[in-house]
Amino acid sequence: MFSVFLKYFSESQVFKPDDISNMPTRRLDLDWLRIVLFGLLILHHIGMFYVANWGFHAKSQYRYEWLESLMLLVEPWRMPAIWIISGIAIRFVLAKVSIVRFVSLRTLRLLLPLAFGIFIIVPPQLFIEMTANGDISMNYWQFMQAFYNEQSTIFENYQAGIWPHIDVNHLWYLRSLWYYSLYLVILLPLLNSKLLVAIKTWLGNSHGIFTISLLIILVFSIQLIWITGETRYPIGFLFLLLGYLLGWQRTFWRKLHLNLTPLSVCYIIISMCFLVLYNVYYLEIIKGRSIPLVFEVLSLFLYSAMRVFGVLLILSLGYCFLRTRSSKLTYFNEAVYPLYILHQTVILLVGYYLTQLSLGGAIEALILIMSTVIVCFALFEVIRRVDIIRPFFGLKMQKQYQKNTRFLGYCAGILLVSPLVLQLIF
Repeated sequence: MFSVFLKYFSESQVFKPDDISNMPTRRLDLDWLRIVLFGLLILHHIGMFYVANWGFHAKSQYRYEWLESLMLLVEPWRMPAIWIISGIAIRFVLAKVSIVRFVSLRTLRLLLPLAFGIFIIVPPQLFIEMTANGDISMNYWQFMQAFYNEQSTIFENYQAGIWPHIDVNHLWYLRSLWYYSLYLVILLPLLNSKLLVAIKTWLGNSHGIFTISLLIILVFSIQLIWITGETRYPIGFLFLLLGYLLGWQRTFWRKLHLNLTPLSVCYIIISMCFLVLYNVYYLEIIKGRSIPLVFEVLSLFLYSAMRVFGVLLILSLGYCFLRTRSSKLTYFNEAVYPLYILHQTVILLVGYYLTQLSLGGAIEALILIMSTVIVCFALFEVIRRVDIIRPFFGLKMQKQYQKNTRFLGYCAGILLVSPLVLQLIF
C-alpha cells in the first residue's frame, strides 16, 4: 500500500507545475539577486549591532538613531524579495523531480545545516548575549558544558527556542523555508488547478496598479491582524507563493522591465513619507510612548507599500541589469548558504570584543565589516574543499560516490535530522 502511495505522489501531474513545457532557462538575474540580497542581510546584521532603538543579541558602545532610517530603505523588502526568489526556485525544482524526492532532498538540504547551526554555530551568539547582559562570567568551554547539560540552571531567562535555550536565531529562514516547502506541497493540487492557473494568468495580464494595490492590501491586512513581531512568517509565505505562481509569467516580467522608472519614483516617494512618519511619530512607540492611532495605521500602510514596491523594484532592476554570465556567479552562488550560516556568529564574536577597545564608531564599524567578510570567506574556502563538511552548510558533495556510499550518506543524514523533524512537527 505504501509503495502505491509513493508511486502516485511520484508520477501524478497534480504535483507538477502546469506549464513545464514553457519552463524558462536558468534565470541569471535571480542568481545575482540572491547573492545581493544575502549580502544585504549580512550588512543588516552588522547594522543591528549599531542601531539605537532595535533589539539585538549584543550592541556596540556606539549607537546611532540615524542608521535606522538608512536601514529602513532596505528592511521592508529585503526578506520578501528572498522569499519570492525561493518560490521561483521551488517551481524550477518541482519541474525536474518527483514530489517525494523534493521533500526528502529539501529536508536534508535545509535541516542538516539547521541542526548543525543550532548546536554548533548559534551557541557562541548566546554566550556573547549572556555575557553582554551580565548573566554569566565564565569561559566558552564552561559555557558549552552547561549548554549541553539538561540540569543547568543558568538559562532560566533564555528558555525560548526549538528546545529550551536552543534556538535558531538568524537561521529562522532555513526553518521557515522547510515549513513553507511542506505547506506548498500540500497546496500543490490547488496551486496547479485550472482555477488558480486562470487567476494567476488574469493577475499577470491585469493592469499593474490593480495587482500592486491588491498585494499592498494583503500585506497591510496581515500586518494589522497578525501578532506583532510574528508578521514575517505569513508575509514570507505569501511572497513565496507569489514567486511560485508568477515566477514563470512572461507578462509579469515584461511589465517589470517596462516600468522600472515608475516603480523607482513610487518607491522613493513612499519611502520618504514613511521615514518622516517613522522619525516624527513611530519612534515614540518604540520608546514606550503612544501616538495617535491614525499615524500608527498610516505608518503600517506605508511600510506595506514599501514592501511591495521594493520587491517589484529590485526584481525589475535585476531583470534589466543582472542577466549577464560571469565566472564569479557560480562561486558566489555557492558561498551564499555558508556565509549566511556563519556571518551572525562572526559579527557578534568580533563585534563584542572589538567594541571594548573604544576605537571610535567609524573605525570599529569598518574593522567589523572587513573582519566579517574576511573570516566568512576564509571559512568558506575550507568548507568548499572538504566534502564531508559541505552538506552541513547546504552544499552538495563534489565527488561522485558509489551508490552504496550515497545510500549510507542519505541514511546518516536522515538519522541526524530526525529529532529535529519530530520537534518541528510536533
